[in-house]
Amino acid sequence: MEKIGVIVGNGRLPFSIMKEIERNNDIEFFPVGLFDTVDKDVQKHKNFKKFNIGEVGNITKYFIKSNIKKIIMLGKVEKELIFKNVKFDKYGEKILENLPDKKDETLLFGVIAFFKLNGISVVPQNFFLKKVLFENRCYTEKNPDKEDYITIKLGKEAAKALSEVDAGQTVVCKDSSVIALEGIEGTDKAILRGGELGGEGCIIVKMSRPQQDMRVDIPTIGVETIKTLIKIKAKGVVGEAGKMIFTDQEEAIKLANENNIFIIGIK
Repeated sequence: MEKIGVIVGNGRLPFSIMKEIERNNDIEFFPVGLFDTVDKDVQKHKNFKKFNIGEVGNITKYFIKSNIKKIIMLGKVEKELIFKNVKFDKYGEKILENLPDKKDETLLFGVIAFFKLNGISVVPQNFFLKKVLFENRCYTEKNPDKEDYITIKLGKEAAKALSEVDAGQTVVCKDSSVIALEGIEGTDKAILRGGELGGEGCIIVKMSRPQQDMRVDIPTIGVETIKTLIKIKAKGVVGEAGKMIFTDQEEAIKLANENNIFIIGIK
């Protein structure tokens, strides 16, 4: 049985993907939680360990002692939490000193480099699940109409521009206008804010970074996203095909169909 380490962020994604991988592979997971808010089902895992996000040395020692050579990073590493109550050990402090900036993505790449120096490789989040990525198609009974595609085109351009400056990856649009941009608050709160500003019928567009590293924080849409869309009575959601994860697909599609919401993937 192959041993795989998992660096676990927030959200339901880590549990969903771990469950899917275990169903199709002979693998034993060793999850490491970075926050107190890690999904409760992940925390129940027999090998689960909790570390502060700055304890890079202790995390690495745990993986080495567990004879782990590969790890994946799953879940949200939220901007508002990454430096909140962080406690760096001496290795984490050294990494931080050598970083060119304090962006969350830069810190993660510094940690990845440290793992590599210790013989641990970080594999892409879709390493075991090729089918988990968005495809270039409509998943739901409802399709966008001609006017929706005009709004989606605008949203795609805005989301790409937003991701280029590493501010966020989600845009809320309506009637060919941008209503809200994701910032430090994260996707769900940005969607709720967009709903407050734009009312019913908004379209949510989420794109990957221009040079998306498939090892780190891949944008994700799943059941919880659809539940948020239902709250604001949104018209639909768009994900980037080939570069974004669509998790819990069967449940998400069923929920979207029941609420007359479209889900599409676009290039």
